Amino acid sequence: MDGEAAGEQDPRARTDGHGPPFERAGGRLADDVYDTLLAQLMSLRIVPGSRVTIDALARELGVSQTPIRDALNRMEADDLVVRVPHAGYRIPPQITRERFEDMLEVRLLLEPAAARRAAERASAEQIAGLRRMLEEMAELVEGDGHVAYGAFGLRDAAFHDLLAQSAGNQVVREALARLHTHVHLFRLLYDKQVTYLAMGEHDEVLAAVAARDADAAAYAMRRHILLSGDRFRRLFDEVEGVGEPVSRA
Repeated sequence: MDGEAAGEQDPRARTDGHGPPFERAGGRLADDVYDTLLAQLMSLRIVPGSRVTIDALARELGVSQTPIRDALNRMEADDLVVRVPHAGYRIPPQITRERFEDMLEVRLLLEPAAARRAAERASAEQIAGLRRMLEEMAELVEGDGHVAYGAFGLRDAAFHDLLAQSAGNQVVREALARLHTHVHLFRLLYDKQVTYLAMGEHDEVLAAVAARDADAAAYAMRRHILLSGDRFRRLFDEVEGVGEPVSRA
């Protein structure tokens, strides 16, 4: 990742080449660094498969190593970067179309069944937690730029994870978590319409779970996965020269 890429698009960055680009302190500074790196990652200004180090990022962003380390630790927990022993961090490569289709097939096998079980087993507290997540995502939908879009993708992943947890099958939950599906998908393209469409589909899933309608929950989840697959499949079609270009702006 080059220094020019690290600094652009951030409204807090200085443009005169002197002094640190961030002026907030402590944990809030780490939040700024995280937001900057998330925006770079979701906009592909940080190249998939590339290696980043704390020293290099500290120099490029003009901050100490502490907020860089804090931000990268948080990104690792979100499955956005991979720690490489004695070599810093690596940005996960983009998924291939074959991997994407395999992931979609696994989701269709597991997630509708998990939604069915969630409708039967979810506690009132878990349903309330799912509802809070959708409220948070609705706020992010109104946000601008790659930071809000990336944060929406992470909350999307958390929503699906809590739904799987509500189903009461830890093996299914762990299997879905290992796919890191939503992190991979939201790194494929930047398209605000994705967030609006996903919100409506999430609402349908939650409404069925809250109503304890197992059949409707399974149907709504299957429909959501199929529609999501069609949306993200457009990027592969574009790369292969089929269909309309996908927005990257």
